Amino acid sequence: MKALVTGSSGFIGGHLVRHLLRRGYDVSCLVRAASSPAALAGLPVTRVSGSYSDLDSLRRAVTGMDCVFHAGAVLSAPDWPGYFRTNVEGTANILEACARAAPGLRRFILVSSISAAGPARDGRPLRESDPGRPVSLYGKSKFQAEQAATGFLSRVPIVIVRPPNVLGAGQKELRDAMNLMRRRIVPIIGRRAKQTSICFVEDLVRALALAAEDGRAVGKTYFVAANEAYSWRGIMSELLRAMGMKFILKIPHPLLLGVALVSEAAAGLTGKPPLVTRSDLRSARDNYWLCDAGLIREELGFQTEVEFSAGIRDIVRQFRAGAASDS
Repeated sequence: MKALVTGSSGFIGGHLVRHLLRRGYDVSCLVRAASSPAALAGLPVTRVSGSYSDLDSLRRAVTGMDCVFHAGAVLSAPDWPGYFRTNVEGTANILEACARAAPGLRRFILVSSISAAGPARDGRPLRESDPGRPVSLYGKSKFQAEQAATGFLSRVPIVIVRPPNVLGAGQKELRDAMNLMRRRIVPIIGRRAKQTSICFVEDLVRALALAAEDGRAVGKTYFVAANEAYSWRGIMSELLRAMGMKFILKIPHPLLLGVALVSEAAAGLTGKPPLVTRSDLRSARDNYWLCDAGLIREELGFQTEVEFSAGIRDIVRQFRAGAASDS
């Protein structure tokens, strides 16, 4: 099948492109001015220049496609317009392009986020039928992107996939954490309770392909997550174990807030997104990002395959391989 992938220079999009190629897809990638030219190096894909604000370029990009995987999004922006332009207007624009220029489109997969649903209340894992209560600007933009998508259901065969915190090689927050751990510094994030559902990126991209290939998915929204939930400290401990780190300096939550304050101030001067924000840290500490992924298991037969410890070991192995090649 012919598939267009947006966000192919990002973490999820890059893994998705490689998975689709292994499945025999003919893959095109929407390449924007901000896309990293190295992200697709050596891959047998077609690069299509375009912009989420340029409808003509989007119509050219989607013409003749069987599937469109919309994984492109702004994860961090200084203000609401920065999120809205790409995550909401950009999603509406590419859907409009599909409605006009891709009448044979079999599936449009919107890669959303648990942030669109908001945190779980009273520790009860969220289900797809729960009302959206996003608490961050990013979450609000992804929720509005989902709402924009539902407005096209009569014209475009849409599936919305909501992953929770996605773990895998190349994930920025894990990479930053491991760089600190190499210096024997460990940020203490969250509480000891199991506060987050997770999904390894290898499982997520399998779910995205399944949603594109199974006709029962059309019009549905699915959480995709492992059965078990984890604490942030448990994830950090597993990373430390895989890295063989024993003697470490732990940075407590109050000190991390100070680091985030400095990061935000530096971002205000440079115009670049902060490395970490106080809002992110408080969200990890105060909220429970839990979801029930039973619906995709029941309706499509999907099962996650990556075992937690093995997945973490593979992340560390690829991190070390990348660090060695950079040195």
